[in-house]
Amino acid sequence: MDVSLTLWVLTIVGLCALIAVDFFIGRKPHDVSVKEAGIWTVVWIVLAALFGLGLLIFGGGQPAGEFFAGYITEKSLSVDNLFVFVLIMAKFAVPSQYQQRVLLVGVLIALVLRAIFIAAGAAIIASFSWVFYIFGAFLIWTAWKLIQEARADQEDEEFEENKLLKAAERRFGVADRYHGTKLWIQQNGKRVMTPMLVVMLAIGSTDILFALDSIPAIFGLTQDPYIVFTANAFALMGLRQLYFLIGGLLRKLVHLSYGLSIILGFIGVKLVLHALHESGVHVPEISIPVSLGVICSVLIVTTITSLRASRKQAQTEAATGPSETPAKTDIDV
Repeated sequence: MDVSLTLWVLTIVGLCALIAVDFFIGRKPHDVSVKEAGIWTVVWIVLAALFGLGLLIFGGGQPAGEFFAGYITEKSLSVDNLFVFVLIMAKFAVPSQYQQRVLLVGVLIALVLRAIFIAAGAAIIASFSWVFYIFGAFLIWTAWKLIQEARADQEDEEFEENKLLKAAERRFGVADRYHGTKLWIQQNGKRVMTPMLVVMLAIGSTDILFALDSIPAIFGLTQDPYIVFTANAFALMGLRQLYFLIGGLLRKLVHLSYGLSIILGFIGVKLVLHALHESGVHVPEISIPVSLGVICSVLIVTTITSLRASRKQAQTEAATGPSETPAKTDIDV
């Protein structure tokens, strides 16, 4: 797409306005109900759909197809990221009424980081076409790693703070408890961070790792920086509400890692084929309609099989549970 500077500015201003509305509505700390989360999740999905429809009307089928393929891919990867957010919230014992504020600021940090990665990725791709080989190989390796992690089935997984976060805690110090939504306080004559700021930094900095696979994945579907940025923005901006909506259902998506591995592997192959084509090798390229169809099909099948497996496991545990714990009897010797 030939995107003018004016359109870029209007898009960024529009996204900032949406973020401001979201912040204004959730500015008062409170427990987010399923109803509230559900309504706003639908609102964000509708907004993304309207944006895609606008691309279809003014840009044509190709940009619209690339946007929807990228949006769905980024959204599915974001759902997988929610597992890590749950671990972070538990690690720092974030009170339920403050969790939405943590997620909102964390998503804002993620948006800024994604914008930087997208700009860098677009510049590299424009200068070096061979980078598609690296992106493709990395996605295929990531897909294989996801399968291995899914097979390992580590239930006692815990969030570990990265070195940057630990360094910040040592440098500035951390208060021993939450102080509402305050980020800094005076303690013993010294200005220290509150746990609220630490957990916000944890979620924001963790997105750097998420971007390592999500950015190459969407560049495998489109090389248009405008579509890459907007697809990421809409996928991330509804993440906070999605966290509260499906937080209890995350554990039931037992096959999600397998589905994401298939999607990432597929996009990795698509990138390698594209790189070969750019190098003058006559190989078939995978079209956007095919990509969109594969992504949607994998997610639908993964969701269905996950729910069936979870239901079957729950029924098995309900049937065998009582028999696994023998009744206690008193025996006098």
